[in-house]
Amino acid sequence: MSLFQPSAASFTTLSSTPKIILITGGSSGIGLATATLLSTLNPYHTLVLLDLQPPPKTFSHAPSHTLFLKCNVTSWPSQRSAFETAHEQFGRIDVVFVNAGILEYRDQFFTDLLDASGKLAAPDHRTITVDLNAAVDTTKLAIHYMRKNGKEGGSIVLTASMAGYLGFTRAPLYTAAKHGVVGLVRCLKEEVAKFGIAISCVAPGITVTPLLHAVEELGKGGSLEEKGEVIAKAGGAVNRVESVALAVCHLLDEGMKANGSGILVQQDKFTDIERGLAKSRASWMTQEMLDDSRGGRRADKINVPPKAKM
Repeated sequence: MSLFQPSAASFTTLSSTPKIILITGGSSGIGLATATLLSTLNPYHTLVLLDLQPPPKTFSHAPSHTLFLKCNVTSWPSQRSAFETAHEQFGRIDVVFVNAGILEYRDQFFTDLLDASGKLAAPDHRTITVDLNAAVDTTKLAIHYMRKNGKEGGSIVLTASMAGYLGFTRAPLYTAAKHGVVGLVRCLKEEVAKFGIAISCVAPGITVTPLLHAVEELGKGGSLEEKGEVIAKAGGAVNRVESVALAVCHLLDEGMKANGSGILVQQDKFTDIERGLAKSRASWMTQEMLDDSRGGRRADKINVPPKAKM
């Protein structure tokens, strides 16, 4: 694997071709930064922002090309209604950025809570619900509407995380959810390509977004920038939110060439970790096991006979 540097100046497709772009969690953080960059690249993009709150007044994309839809991504009817509204109003959906997410919600494994009956309470699954289940729903809706575009298909980018490749200490459910997002991209890439749809993900490390306000160790006061500085001074690698937006737009501009990519963003540096892992499989699986998993063929998936008996 090697580092590369995306350049907004090279995004010729996004600059020249207006698209209907839907973003979940589009009113803040990575979603808002991506919408802002898209607006800069082409003021004629139509940006559909799904969130619980509208974007800030500082977001200056033309109102005629902006649609905010209040949406609870954990509700299938809410997401379905938002997609229906966008498609009815604009006739198509070209791009979906599956971005809405939360951090780990409390300790679910070593803090024992009791339910109303006085027995051990079940873990709180909200992190999985938002970061994986809702992402699955958004992806389903994206594929459904992009198939209506015929051969033109579309592009889907999901926000994974470095936690989708490495375990994050004290964030087991967040890590599990983000591993699930990476797995979703890996398993869907060949099937969606048949419909002219590219699916990929970005995997940021720690990024200066409003999610940092939920980190108890950083305290309740202070600005996001100050919290980012605290992490950096403690030796943590921190991304600017604009860097993740740049990675997202790189994937969108690449179109089908980005299918199956997974861009790791760490301290504002970039590498396609999915491509690198694919090229190095023999070194960590052994060539023999790699050949076995491919059924002796040069296929990028595990082949299971259709009538295999257990």
